[in-house]
Amino acid sequence: MCLMVTADHGPAVSGTHNTIVCARAGKDLVSSVVSGLLTIGDRFGGALDGAARQFSEAYDSNLHPMEFVNSMRKKGQLIMGIGHRVKSINNPDVRVKIIKEFVMANFPAKPLLEYALEVEKITTSKKPNLILNVDGVIATSFVDMLRNCGSFTSEEAQEYINIGAINSLFVLGRSIGFIGHYMDQKRLKQGLYRHPWDDISYVLPEQYN
Repeated sequence: MCLMVTADHGPAVSGTHNTIVCARAGKDLVSSVVSGLLTIGDRFGGALDGAARQFSEAYDSNLHPMEFVNSMRKKGQLIMGIGHRVKSINNPDVRVKIIKEFVMANFPAKPLLEYALEVEKITTSKKPNLILNVDGVIATSFVDMLRNCGSFTSEEAQEYINIGAINSLFVLGRSIGFIGHYMDQKRLKQGLYRHPWDDISYVLPEQYN
């Protein structure tokens, strides 16, 4: 399910855009897909491990959700897995809804997801787009699965979080989408891409300012 909901999010997001630009520049499949994957990080799809660590540490420390939010604000740090540029409580992310409903209906225990949802109530009261995003819902659900499915010790569950296993879900899923976009550009025989000037910020000499 995680692979399906993360496979593609349209042609305009960072990784897909990079893949398309490289494909249209005549690069091969691997080079094009890698250029897209290199954009994955805390600001684009790579916040799963960070979200898993932050929410786990806060929950395990018995921090009240409000204490967690306030402590992150005092430290000047973003809460990984919270916030979206386009989606909000008024324009919900269907991907989050699908995973959340599945976990709520099927997991034997989901304390970390429930904790994250309490955090979301606080953050969205401040700004409507500070929702639990797809990174956050996958991260907290995956930790709940590791900790409560009975197949792993607590040490093993923590090791999977530490070594980047949760981020790998997004990387693997989104690679599928990148490959699809690469194939589209080649099949449609698209030429070299040139980006519109008015969408680029850069410093001009003073006489042009």
